[in-house]
Amino acid sequence: MTEIRPRRSILSLPGSSPRMLEKAATLPVDVVMLDLEDAVAPEAKDEARARVAEAITARSFGRREVAVRINSLESPWGEADLAAIAPANPDAIVVPKVHRTDDLVAVGFRLRRLGAPPALRVWAMIESPLAILEIGSIASAARDIDTRLACLVLGPNDLARASRVRLGVPGRPALMPWLMSAVAAARAYEIDVIDGIYNAFRDEAGFRAECEQGRDCGFDGKMLIHPSQIETANAVFGPTEAGIAEARAILDAVAAPEAQGRGAIPFEGRMIERLHADEARRTIAMAEAIAARRA
Repeated sequence: MTEIRPRRSILSLPGSSPRMLEKAATLPVDVVMLDLEDAVAPEAKDEARARVAEAITARSFGRREVAVRINSLESPWGEADLAAIAPANPDAIVVPKVHRTDDLVAVGFRLRRLGAPPALRVWAMIESPLAILEIGSIASAARDIDTRLACLVLGPNDLARASRVRLGVPGRPALMPWLMSAVAAARAYEIDVIDGIYNAFRDEAGFRAECEQGRDCGFDGKMLIHPSQIETANAVFGPTEAGIAEARAILDAVAAPEAQGRGAIPFEGRMIERLHADEARRTIAMAEAIAARRA
């Protein structure tokens, strides 16, 4: 089983806001994503970069996973972002506007040159039609240890703008083929994949429906733009008490003496196989990882 890290809720916060950086340490979110890109005005980039590096170095966020979205290496700020953030040792660098595998190779090369700790991971933002066309190749970079790729993150706003797809349509019918391509690519190379933001943060019912859709499609969590979305994302993408109880019952059934040597066994009116036991182990491991983060 690959490493289990709860990524039910990923809250994006502007790196230029001292108030938001302080508040992040109090929120029940799985991942704090400190943004140096879209959420920070050009004139505030240098100050935000220094502030974020200082907060990470101070380990201000407890057991929450900390990711930093840098500016593109093609921008005037990307190189300086990497040089400042990598030594601070966040959990992940989020690379925006990844179009091809070469974009990740370039980041990996720079991280190695900067002496970044081996545990530092890279997340790739999938935000363009070209990225969708190259999604399998991009995800395959996870097999190259130097790219450090651990996660794909969908950017629906940029995808919609570039492709002229309409957002706000219930069920996201136009986006679904692209979303599922990303999920399939992530699973093929055993990395996580995060669903994109829901813009109408005051629409709790709509947000919950989109979270449930994302969960059912196989996403590991949801990008968030407001703290009010955390509770729903955690509930929808996390294992339920009933799901945990069933997982334990499945493992008990598989371990029973009468099940040994059998490829499939009856369980509560249906047949279960090894794959169901693997899913049950993952459910329990996820529940334990969430509980450990709360402790």
